[in-house]
Amino acid sequence: VQLQASGGGLVQAGGSLRLSCVASGGIFGGYVMGWSRQTPGKERQFVAGISRNGEVTYYGDSVKGRFIISRDDDKNTVSLQMNSLRPDDTAIYYCAAGTKFFVHSPPRSLNDFDYFGQGTQVTVSS
Repeated sequence: VQLQASGGGLVQAGGSLRLSCVASGGIFGGYVMGWSRQTPGKERQFVAGISRNGEVTYYGDSVKGRFIISRDDDKNTVSLQMNSLRPDDTAIYYCAAGTKFFVHSPPRSLNDFDYFGQGTQVTVSS
């Protein structure tokens, strides 16, 4: 599966951004989907995941209560609504997909993903 992310940019602290990722080359409904992020010199971090049926989500502690992940299977798209952004949210954000789950189980770590797309830069200024 190929993953194409978009929607990154520069925003002030406290603002919002919405990332989107379009998947192609596979059966979208067969994948759990999610997002990860990475800053230079640091390990990639799990951000959010959503189950195959879209009913169950899971978030990293640092974004819980601020970010919302959703999916639209008609458009083969997964989105990440990022609210109350902070400077430490600055990173390259990567869309991800995984195949090893039952319908109601979301991914909960980077190890749960089999594919990563190219990243989109998010910069939050203070």
